[in-house]
Amino acid sequence: MIETLLGPVLAVVTLIISVLAHGGSFDRHYFALSLLTFLLLFPGILRISESRWRMALKASLAWLVLCATLYFIGYVTDYLDFYDRDIILTWQLATLAALLASHEIARQSLLRVLAHDPSRVVIVGANDTGVELAAHFEQDRYAGSRFLGFFDDRPRERMGHHIGDRPVLGAIDNLASYVKTNAVNQIYIALPMASQPRILALLQSLRDTTASVYFVPDLFVTELIQGRVEHVSGMPAVAVCESPFTGVNGIIKRTEDLVLGSLIVLLISPLLLGVALAVKFTSPGPVIFAQRRYGLDGKEVIVYKFRSMTVTEDGDKAYTQVSKGDARVTKVGAFIRKTSLDELPQFINVLQGRMSIVGPRPHAVAVNEKYRTVISGYMVRHKVRPGITGWAQVNGYRGGDDLEHMSKRIYYDLQYLRNWSLSLDLRIILRTVGLVAKDSAAY
Repeated sequence: MIETLLGPVLAVVTLIISVLAHGGSFDRHYFALSLLTFLLLFPGILRISESRWRMALKASLAWLVLCATLYFIGYVTDYLDFYDRDIILTWQLATLAALLASHEIARQSLLRVLAHDPSRVVIVGANDTGVELAAHFEQDRYAGSRFLGFFDDRPRERMGHHIGDRPVLGAIDNLASYVKTNAVNQIYIALPMASQPRILALLQSLRDTTASVYFVPDLFVTELIQGRVEHVSGMPAVAVCESPFTGVNGIIKRTEDLVLGSLIVLLISPLLLGVALAVKFTSPGPVIFAQRRYGLDGKEVIVYKFRSMTVTEDGDKAYTQVSKGDARVTKVGAFIRKTSLDELPQFINVLQGRMSIVGPRPHAVAVNEKYRTVISGYMVRHKVRPGITGWAQVNGYRGGDDLEHMSKRIYYDLQYLRNWSLSLDLRIILRTVGLVAKDSAAY
């Protein structure tokens, strides 16, 4: 993400500064130049993992080619007459200097960040492929990963001398429990294609974790979550279970949440005040009910709701699903639950970065513990931030916590992860608005 945007953004910023430094006006012609430059540079010419001298040469050549391209376009279209040559020369020199300086700053900053909180990695299979991948993790300072060891069923003496003194953490059957107790972030499966049934069983055992799983290097046919081929330190890897919100998609998703979330909070501010007063003066207890839920990567987050009941169950050890005519629901609570007004404080969670507007609905901790080992793929929904509304909710699975309803809800949550797009999010938001007023299943 940094590599993608750093170069294009720097070029635009230095153009603006160059124009202002020469007393010029950043008019539509300079805006057009900045837009064209951004498009030509995107997705970036900086590669943080490369050496400073190699990157300096590549950046210089790339910037020279880009400037020559801009001159050619300007010459052909007679567009050069609209620009001050001193401004353009200053911009070109300043941008090259900024690219080289930012590359070095980004390299050093990234090294500090990665050293502080590296991803914890294990490899299944201490064969030639697994050992080569482990060597890459150990040698590549920019991989941001800490290799913990191998899992393999063979005795160590049968693994060959190429494994060196790298740790073998246990048999493959012990992998799932190790991942959960040691906060492993990434699992790389380096078993041969002939082990397909074994790999399927392994993947099934990992469903109850939030670790990202990759298969190296053979393409493996299974039910993928955002399956795609990636490269890890130059080696091919297939993402078997990964979040859709990586790279540019992550920027788009967070921008969507911030822009729409801010606009919605601004528009509903009077409604928030009205509901808060109604809750406060019609029943004793707090206005805002804070409940612990599982969020991104299975970590606990605090979710806000308007209190709609006479009790405020945290849902940690036990949680009783609300039923029709439930005596715990207040009169005002029945109305705000029916109209989903009780969910409105969660837009604050969205702005805080704990939730998204659209995503799998967060469940109480006790509900998660009840179903995570019963429903296949249940914990995969935690590869993204929980949402105020989701694909399951607009398809009729808003309430009910029995096994049938929960299984359907998880099915739609996983469909959302496989098929996410900005247009899908907007469809879900529009359908939610239409359903709120006529949802007879809410209570």
